[in-house]
Amino acid sequence: MTMIALLPGDGVGPEVTKQARIALEAIARKYGHDFQFIKAAIGGDAIDSIGVPLPDATLDLCRSADAIMLGAVGGPKWEHIPVALRPEQGLLALRRGLKLFANIRPVKAPAIPWPSSPIKPEVLAGTDIVFVRELTGGIYFGEKKLEPVAGCTKGGERASDSASYTTDEITSIVRVAARIAQKRRGMVTSVDKANVLETSRLWRRVATAVIRDEFPDVQLEHRLVDSFSMDIILRPSTFDVVVTENMFGDILTDEASVLAGSIGTLPSASLGHPDADGRQRGLYEPIHGSAPSIAECDVANPVGAILSAALLLRLSLGMNEEAACVEDAVATVLGTGYVTPDLALAGEPAFHTSDVGRAVARAISDGDVNGFAR
Repeated sequence: MTMIALLPGDGVGPEVTKQARIALEAIARKYGHDFQFIKAAIGGDAIDSIGVPLPDATLDLCRSADAIMLGAVGGPKWEHIPVALRPEQGLLALRRGLKLFANIRPVKAPAIPWPSSPIKPEVLAGTDIVFVRELTGGIYFGEKKLEPVAGCTKGGERASDSASYTTDEITSIVRVAARIAQKRRGMVTSVDKANVLETSRLWRRVATAVIRDEFPDVQLEHRLVDSFSMDIILRPSTFDVVVTENMFGDILTDEASVLAGSIGTLPSASLGHPDADGRQRGLYEPIHGSAPSIAECDVANPVGAILSAALLLRLSLGMNEEAACVEDAVATVLGTGYVTPDLALAGEPAFHTSDVGRAVARAISDGDVNGFAR
């Protein structure tokens, strides 16, 4: 039996994780697997029910599970509470507690150039990038201060956020990127701000040494984050594997979602070091947020969550054929135009979250999407 921890979370999280589970259940039936799903609270859902964003029981479940499927956390409902207790802190604590240091976010040009993307089809053609984001260091996890400023405007305050990286943290994430590149086109682009930041200067030195000494077959390019953020839109097909620090990776992958037509289509995997038995525990989630404005409307795009389930099959369970089956099913359904509103072509119908999820499950089961085409 394979145990999968299911953390629906907030906003549209429960809706999209439900469709990911339906896809995994279709895979289990088709290939004879036994998946056990155990649900637990995180984020705002956990705050409302238990009082903290990451209950001990949730963390214990995730530590014992073979893989974790997450929806989304956060929303304006919890913005009034202290920062240390907000929903996002639950996700950060989960990453830290499970030592998930590497976030993998693949971005591919869609087979159909969706009108929601402002990028010309000829620019998108051939785009196939894997972003590798360091996940447990940098400014998100650094010391934070908020203090009054003497002699300033009455009530004036000073805020600061510390960013730091160690050689070992940089080495670990660059190795992940290089190993992925070895199985692809053999190119790594390391993104930093080395002309200004000391952390980036260390990042650049370490990345250079790791690739030179351990991966001589991999080509390394250094790029400054500001110019790279322009080129990822102007010439996305020229990049293979992109490795960068926590905050830059967060921002750049949201920008890159434009290349895929909608942020709702992009999956992610957060991974730690393999266990002694070689098991690669991972946390899998779409990169979009909780989108509270459309929660419970059955219009959120479930594709990012379903493709995250495909990554779960491939990376944590070693089920490559099953993962490809999910990915092929998604491509088949999207190719029929059976899509949610964010991807609907002008003048064409849009469908519900649950409808698209059922269509993917049906395509997994028998490859038949008749009745789902426009």
